[in-house]
Amino acid sequence: MRELEEFLRIPSISSDGRHPGELREAAEWVKRLVGDATISEDFGNPVVDGLIPASSNGDAPTVLAYGHYDVQSPGPDDLWDSPAFDPQVRDGWLYARGASDDKGNFYTLLRAALDLAAEGELGVNVRVIADGEEEVGGHSVIDYLAGVDDTLDAAVIFDGAMAASDLPAITNALRGLVGFQLRLVTNDKELHSGLYGGAVANPVHDLITLLAAVIGREEELSQGCAPVTDAERQGWGALPSGRSMLEDGGGTPADPDAAEEFYERTWARPSLTVHSISSGDPLLHKTSIGGEARASLSLRVAPGQDAQALHRELERRLRDACPPHARLELEPWPPGSPAYIAPDDVVIAAAAQAIERATGVRPVTMRSGGTIPVMAALLERGTPTVLSGFGTSEDNIHSPNERIRLRNLAWGLASAREIYRELARTLR
Repeated sequence: MRELEEFLRIPSISSDGRHPGELREAAEWVKRLVGDATISEDFGNPVVDGLIPASSNGDAPTVLAYGHYDVQSPGPDDLWDSPAFDPQVRDGWLYARGASDDKGNFYTLLRAALDLAAEGELGVNVRVIADGEEEVGGHSVIDYLAGVDDTLDAAVIFDGAMAASDLPAITNALRGLVGFQLRLVTNDKELHSGLYGGAVANPVHDLITLLAAVIGREEELSQGCAPVTDAERQGWGALPSGRSMLEDGGGTPADPDAAEEFYERTWARPSLTVHSISSGDPLLHKTSIGGEARASLSLRVAPGQDAQALHRELERRLRDACPPHARLELEPWPPGSPAYIAPDDVVIAAAAQAIERATGVRPVTMRSGGTIPVMAALLERGTPTVLSGFGTSEDNIHSPNERIRLRNLAWGLASAREIYRELARTLR
């Protein structure tokens, strides 16, 4: 706990661009822990690359242990019950920014490998890669891995979630992500709506027209989705109902079928989201017509789909819908590819056996609607990847009072040990 708390005290925030020193400090901390490691800043925030060698003298398979040391901004201090970077244990929980996402989970992977090595029982080489841009969708680790020619026989990532508070999980599929920051310009300046209304172009009206061309068109963008296997659906039956997921999350169903189709929609289909729109101040009683309007939108790309192709298609639809009198500026987000590994892959099966031994609970195999680009990059290079982790919906990740249950940290450490042991047998 003292060692993990050292890690958590470093305010390695990547989301605001104001903490390069702290990001470097966190990278140095991981480097010191691993021992045989280097730091590269060739592609952005520091990437740590290290090796914890197998205990045997003979050839051993190599397993990549990936995690990220960067964290989200804690937000207003007064929303935290204790300081975000002053780790505290209360009622069986460890509170701190990064406790769950991802420092706590990543640390269990590192500590387990180091402990097995110290005991002379590490049966695989553990290649450690630590990322400093995961929270901002950066590609530094993707670019770095592209230059790694060494064989990686398998990978383990503890940055996923449990299926429920007492039910571990392995995530076999992720959605990708493409998106744009959008600026629509019509007029040179604000204009009086009484003098110009009805004759002058209105950027808000034009923005609404433009967004209507992509909102609700997911069915038209569903080509190539990887089908859900019967085995996957059977596992999903152990999960909370879609209705409870919506209710517990505080969300309102989008339509009468949303609860019944919750997992299908969020795990296996694309979804378009307009995150924000702006023009003027809606709190003011101000009768003017603005010069521009802005929006932020993204498309979650389903497993099996081509992220680059959908990026181009989304841009085409937006540009085609732009009125001829307006100027559309699109700033693309870094694209993230979806990821998929068959739930019956031998590496997934090995990890499931290991987690069951460690926790006493058989993990379910499930998908996730989120995006972790490094998993797609690893699968594309032929490295079977286990995505697991011991965070839950109760952990307040990206929110004030982030936390992780101490029991789950213990489960993570025990599971990592067993995964390394099982992979040593499976990969030989």
